[in-house]
Amino acid sequence: MLDAVVTGAGGFIGQALSQRLRARGRAVLAMTHADGDVVDAAFWAKLPPARALVHLAGRTYVPDSWKYPSQFIDANVIGVQHGLDWCRRHGARMVFASAYVYGIPAHLPVRETDDAHPNNPYAFSKWVAEQCCEFAACHFDVDVTVLRIFNVFGRGQKSEFLIPTLIKQLSGKEIRVMDLTPRRDYVYLLDVVDAFVRALSAPKGMHILNIGSGRSYSVADIIATLQEVAGTSLPVVSAEEPRPQEISDVRADVDLAARVLGWAPRFDFAAGVHDMLKEVENG
Repeated sequence: MLDAVVTGAGGFIGQALSQRLRARGRAVLAMTHADGDVVDAAFWAKLPPARALVHLAGRTYVPDSWKYPSQFIDANVIGVQHGLDWCRRHGARMVFASAYVYGIPAHLPVRETDDAHPNNPYAFSKWVAEQCCEFAACHFDVDVTVLRIFNVFGRGQKSEFLIPTLIKQLSGKEIRVMDLTPRRDYVYLLDVVDAFVRALSAPKGMHILNIGSGRSYSVADIIATLQEVAGTSLPVVSAEEPRPQEISDVRADVDLAARVLGWAPRFDFAAGVHDMLKEVENG
């Protein structure tokens, strides 16, 4: 029997995770969008049994979620429910890639017991999917581990995300941003992959776990680190235009992930940036 089916295996996290699992000798079926749509029941009907489903497929870019909210509900909720039904049929566990769903935090660091207040359609779709997971765990005895991934970054990330956008500007004459002040918890891709690997052996039952670095960095901090690692000193121009419903600071409490999975982030921010810049240098 397969050890795991990975949906969204052609994506940023999915590619790295599939490679890691195979390198460890796991039998993995890596499914990409070319293999079918997770919203379509026919996609799930053709999947063979496996011990686990790692569900990464879905839509992820927040600005797009404001334009196409129904598409995010389809991909991130209906697709998850199909996955849970498949797990129920085959007695498989589910590891689900969720996101930051807390909205403007009441305090820092943010804990899993804090109330969810999704403040964009993407986060809302992930939170609704979590409710599907909890229902399946409670009423159908599906073992589910939900990983609430904070701001992941690393090699292969799409150019529209903040850090790849800033790296691209390092080859120009200046760095331009909308706002230097927002702070986010950035967690490196390889640490996120490690969390997924460990989640495949999580204790039975339902678990919701923050996956972050436990530290926050402003846009100004990121630029300073990038320039230090790259050896540049470009002028920085900010439009000083905060986004609507901007969150000023985010930092994850990751103690529960340490207790449940034995997981902790290993890469500090500068090490992750250095790894990304090596990718750019190597073409």
